[in-house]
Formats: sequence, structure tokens, C-alpha cells
Amino acid sequence: MLKGIPAILPPELLKVLMEMGHSDEIVLADGNFPGASHAQRLIRCDGHGIPALLDAMLQLLPLDQYVEKPAGLMAVMPGDATQTPIWEEYREIIRAREGLDEPFEEIERFSFYERAKRAYAIVATGESALYANLILKKGVVKPDNAE
Repeated sequence: MLKGIPAILPPELLKVLMEMGHSDEIVLADGNFPGASHAQRLIRCDGHGIPALLDAMLQLLPLDQYVEKPAGLMAVMPGDATQTPIWEEYREIIRAREGLDEPFEEIERFSFYERAKRAYAIVATGESALYANLILKKGVVKPDNAE
């Protein structure tokens, strides 16, 4: 254990967050996502939901401030009546941590899979909400003396 580090974040995820550079992407994948077959690096966080992990990660990980939409959601398939209330939870967390009101782009399902294959890592979670997959683009950590 360390001071100031959310206990929900496993050591392997902390290592990956430290290794990532500006504009690298990380996927928070729901329990249905094919993470093992798509990941360059797979981090298991079974038993945890995405909102709790997102909130913990954003305490350490800045989102990319140089792009219009630093987060991506898997778009609901045309004709699918599934509701996505978890997206509002994500919005509230990102608003609280990053001050962004509309951080999301919606990415067509198969395009999302292809983008996930190129991501720095995929975090496999126990999230049961449908269409809960989320891509985050890492920003830069500014020096303490930068304005």
C-alpha cells in the first residue's frame, strides 16, 4: 500500500499508467469485451466496475487536453434498444476530475474493436452494463511551475 494511491488500482495497472505517454490510449472493457484476444497488454480487474476504476484512474491520469474528445464510447448498434445510463456516470466522473462536460466521441462497434487492438493496454473489468466500454487518451502532466 502507498499513500495517495487508490487501493482499487492494482500494481500492474499503476505500472502501465506510468509507462503510457501522451496520446497513448487505454481501454476500460466491460465483462463482455473480448479483451484477451484484442490486447497488447491485458490487465485483469475482475470484480470491479468501470465507474470506480475510472474515478481512481483519473486521480492519476490526465486526459489529453489537445484533442476535442479525449474519451471514446462504443456506440450502440443501430436497431439495438439498449439504454446506456452508465455513460452519464462516466460523464459526471470526468466532469468532476477533469472539468470536461462533453468528453466523448461515439465509436462504431467494429471500429472500437480495431482501435482497442492498437491501445497501449486493455483493462478487463467485471462491469455488467452493456455498451460500457471506454477508451481514454492520456494527456500530459505539466510541471508544478507551469501555468
